Amino acid sequence: MNIIKSIGAILAGLLTGAILSIGTDMVLEKAGIFPSLGAGLFVPWMLFLALVYRCAYNTAGCYVAALLAPDRPMGHALTLGTIGLVFTILGSIANWDQSAAWYPIALAVLTLPSAWLGGKLRVR
Repeated sequence: MNIIKSIGAILAGLLTGAILSIGTDMVLEKAGIFPSLGAGLFVPWMLFLALVYRCAYNTAGCYVAALLAPDRPMGHALTLGTIGLVFTILGSIANWDQSAAWYPIALAVLTLPSAWLGGKLRVR
């Protein structure tokens, strides 16, 4: 039964981060701050803003995973962080030529530390 709860906790954390990120992207696009989805983000301040809120939402998602975990909350947060790292690397490879090189590298480098922070906020 704990495995089902663990999977549910990780899925809830994954959905939390994804919904927050996509929702913020949509709000910033509708507000005219970000260009439309197909146009890409090439201006450094836009990429930096996206990096900041994606790291914050990753932390929040990992916190949710740790909060809902039946045991070992830090392990759940870091498991979700590892899954996020894999998605980040695959997304970076797929979109490498569409943004500045520093952005996907920074996103990959900051994925696990922000996951750790989410877990740490839960266990303290």
